[in-house]
Amino acid sequence: MTPTDHERSAVRVAVLGCGNVGSALVEMVLDPASAREIELSAGVRLEIAGIAVRRADARRWARPWFPADLVTQDAKGLVERDDVDVVVELIGGLDPARQLVEAALRAGKSVVTGNKALLASAGGELADLASANGVDLLYEAAVGSAIPVVRPLRESLAGERILRVIGIVNGTTNFILSKMAGEGATYEQSLLEAQRLGLAEADPSADVEGHDAAAKAAILASLAFGTDVVAADVHREGITSVAQADVRYAAQLGYVIKPLAVAERVGSGSTISVRVHPALLPASHPLASVNGAYNAVFIEGEHAGEMMLYGQGAGGRAAASAVLGDLVVAARHLRHGGLTPPASRRVALELVPVDDLESPFYLSMDVIDQPGVLAAVAGVMGEHGVSIRWMEQKGLGHEARLIFLTHRARGGAVAGTVARLRELAVVDRVGAVLRVAGTDGVGPSQDA
Repeated sequence: MTPTDHERSAVRVAVLGCGNVGSALVEMVLDPASAREIELSAGVRLEIAGIAVRRADARRWARPWFPADLVTQDAKGLVERDDVDVVVELIGGLDPARQLVEAALRAGKSVVTGNKALLASAGGELADLASANGVDLLYEAAVGSAIPVVRPLRESLAGERILRVIGIVNGTTNFILSKMAGEGATYEQSLLEAQRLGLAEADPSADVEGHDAAAKAAILASLAFGTDVVAADVHREGITSVAQADVRYAAQLGYVIKPLAVAERVGSGSTISVRVHPALLPASHPLASVNGAYNAVFIEGEHAGEMMLYGQGAGGRAAASAVLGDLVVAARHLRHGGLTPPASRRVALELVPVDDLESPFYLSMDVIDQPGVLAAVAGVMGEHGVSIRWMEQKGLGHEARLIFLTHRARGGAVAGTVARLRELAVVDRVGAVLRVAGTDGVGPSQDA
């Protein structure tokens, strides 16, 4: 059926995937009260042309304003429909999301997505495809949920030489570490609470092992430095090695342990480092006070200086808000002309191996409590060029726990130290090995 002129005056949207984010977006667009508010403030009317789901369960859509006939299991057919103007991809993962996004872009339809895994794998190719077909590829929700960070990096700071982006970009891990710090809970207790609240999946590995944050770090680095960075380029460490004792010792030393994503220029700036890992931050650092499921991104520019963006880092409605913002931009461009400029991709920059980076480190280990053990441990550290800045010994019955803060040391030297310590008969266990960040000012510089 050919759409009427009235129908074509609206921008018609295909929604692929209707989980927490998709259902919240559909509600925002279809609920008459919010739909009217969007039209008045944005100057464009949005209509849902169809919703592609894996399982069409009508009980999920028990809303008086929800037309059941919008739901389909034919995502490909929905993307190919002539009456669809913009495609919103919220399926997640690589397949079939990539094929559907590529089909939409080739058909001259703008795409809005929150798919961090897809963008961290094929963002450059998809951006080229969107540019070749004169349409938008927008993905604000892929990094900081409700926090607007993609558009500022791509547009507002387009003329700025970005030196560093450091952020807390995973709400689940930040919630876990915040609960450990604020309530004295163990890692296991904090994870269970995150799962109970819906902040962590039954299999939490994507969050706690750093995969989610690594994808976001790749996107941030690509935007900040105008180069293609994929998730596989990002050094990744999870938070599973962080124990309650480490959180407690860090607090006694004036630090907070936070899950950081870091993208920064190294040396003269022709090389970069991109990594995610937990780190000790001084309690005075702005990111140290970002707690719970909140996220924040700290940006340092050569001329603009330092700025921080802060907001909700988890939840369907928060992410749907970012998707809706991109959808309105795409709809305005479609109806009134214009196109979001593609992210700058100037030059291929070399990635510095994490073992070549220097920073202070925190180390904890359990050893047999007998004479000569501390000398043996200190000797191994000295052999690898790792200088002790501070140490404390705590008794644990027949064992002792040693806690060290080092001076600046190469990551490779610390890794070699840890490997050798684990071979010592007097060392029962090496615990957390964490970088110390933010020790030379508000930003972490080369210390993250």
